[in-house]
Amino acid sequence: MTSQKTLLPVDYYRLPFCQPEGGPKMDHENLGEFLAGDRIESSPYRINMKVDMYCEQLCISNLGRGEQKGVSPNKMVRAIRKNYHNNWIVDNIPAASKVEDDTTVTTRYWQGFPVGFIAKDTKRAYVHNHVNIEIQYHSVETEPDKGRIVRFTVEPFSIKHDFEASADDDDDAEEGTVKGFKVADITNPIESCNPGMSAKQHTRYEMVYARGREPQPASGRVLFTYDVIWNENPDLHWASRWDIYLSMDNAIPAKVHWLSILNSLVIVVVLSAMIGAILVRNLRRDFGRYNRLASDEEKAEDLEEFGWKLVHADVFRPPSFSPLLLAVCCGTGAQLFCMSILTVLFSAMGFLSPSNRGALIMAQLLLYVLMGSVAGYVTSRLYKTFKGKSWQKATAAVAFGFPGICFGLFIIMNIVALSQGSSDAVPVTTMIVLLVLWFGISTPLVFFGAYFGYKQEAIEFPVNTSSIPRQIPDQPWFMSVPFSLMVGGILPFGACFVELYFILASVWTDQYYYVFAFLLLVFGILIITCAEITVLFNYFQLTGENYHWWWRSFTTAGSTGIYVFLYSFVYFKQLEANAFATYVLYFGYMGLASLGLFLMTGCVGVMSCLLFNKTIFGSIKID
Repeated sequence: MTSQKTLLPVDYYRLPFCQPEGGPKMDHENLGEFLAGDRIESSPYRINMKVDMYCEQLCISNLGRGEQKGVSPNKMVRAIRKNYHNNWIVDNIPAASKVEDDTTVTTRYWQGFPVGFIAKDTKRAYVHNHVNIEIQYHSVETEPDKGRIVRFTVEPFSIKHDFEASADDDDDAEEGTVKGFKVADITNPIESCNPGMSAKQHTRYEMVYARGREPQPASGRVLFTYDVIWNENPDLHWASRWDIYLSMDNAIPAKVHWLSILNSLVIVVVLSAMIGAILVRNLRRDFGRYNRLASDEEKAEDLEEFGWKLVHADVFRPPSFSPLLLAVCCGTGAQLFCMSILTVLFSAMGFLSPSNRGALIMAQLLLYVLMGSVAGYVTSRLYKTFKGKSWQKATAAVAFGFPGICFGLFIIMNIVALSQGSSDAVPVTTMIVLLVLWFGISTPLVFFGAYFGYKQEAIEFPVNTSSIPRQIPDQPWFMSVPFSLMVGGILPFGACFVELYFILASVWTDQYYYVFAFLLLVFGILIITCAEITVLFNYFQLTGENYHWWWRSFTTAGSTGIYVFLYSFVYFKQLEANAFATYVLYFGYMGLASLGLFLMTGCVGVMSCLLFNKTIFGSIKID
């Protein structure tokens, strides 16, 4: 069961629902499902292929004491007030929720169906103790007597059954206990539950809300019932059964994503035009001025040079603040970049469908582990270029730094989930698997990549670095660090924030996200925008004779992650969450995701500026 108010999924049988004979049995789940908090268990509902069922009785359950002022409500009432939803599965298809009123019928293909509802007039909680299970099937062409399930819809109702339990029922069941399958005599049956009716009928909205009928309060002894309705759908093929779920019945039209991409492309085109107008024109003028031979008059006047050529002896000087940390951050960023681009690419090609539960998380985790060699290689090449000597410390930092932060935060989140009794809590065996992936595969690959990186020569620069650093003149206000952080991140964030909204909706509100082709385009636009804005600021910085560009380029591009974290505060208002555990869970994981984006885009900024600086300084003549 999931809730937008708590963000903490809980086990279905934590509430006093009917249980199958012999108790619920867990389905075999993969690592991704465990990490996502999915727990698939068997149910007591008996469904036979193509066999309709009419007001089938399931069990009698004691939901606990009624609602009273000054008395703590029972588990079911608390779950209803927290807006928990059931998430059922039939043949790997999630349940769509059908909601009906006097004028409309609405079907929603995400988030499951609610456990109950709060009455607008009395403000009391009522439980959905009856469901219409509507299943559509498609007959097999070669074997007409067989069918494949292609759609699964649940329409919940709250029906107050007055009943007399069978003789072997225990009227003294304690709160929270569930009696096994019993047959009860309903004294006030609706038409579908009346055995005396000549023609069987399925439960309808008109029956439930007829005059004199009342909903079932979420307390006391409750009879759970259900209908099963089979309908043939010859137009919906088995291969296409997930389409309506992935598109969420076109709740978000593709036009929205196209408009988002057009908005991003406008930003890229404007930024590219700006770079073309400023950099190309200015660089052509600079190259012409720096490369032409000085005349005798100019030599006699000894004209003072100006611009970025003056810092040629300092531009490739190692960063003044912690070269090791910068190398580690760039190595981790390169690892995250490779993981992200491969995950999005495989998803866009259709290999990671949401119908394969847990596949996306498993792919991300395994690709991150396998890209450890990239992290080691990039870190070692940069650190060797910075003339660093503590190569063991640098390699260990990249192997244990960011993964250690992730694992430490994950343990904290796991403790919070355990304290709340959430199924988000990961079992010890899964923790051991994660440690094996980290220490058994990722760490050796980091050292393997670092070994080859240190065997390579340091990155060659087109100019030599002097032994005495040049004094940096006073810089204008618009070249300060706060200004570059503010402007450097706003354009890349503006290019991707629409897709970011849909991704957050997928993560936190259980909506489906499957437009990975759009995401691939937006990801490319994000990387290009980060590179362009960083190169532009880098040129202005060098023109102002400030050669401390290593960290500046990293933070300018990386500030996109800061904007994403700030946006998470805005998005949090939509979740209506007010529990401390929810705050810890949401902002903990959003902070971690923003840190990863900061490192990834920062690495893109450093590599872009390094390539740009090597190109321009390799194109001028140095005396």
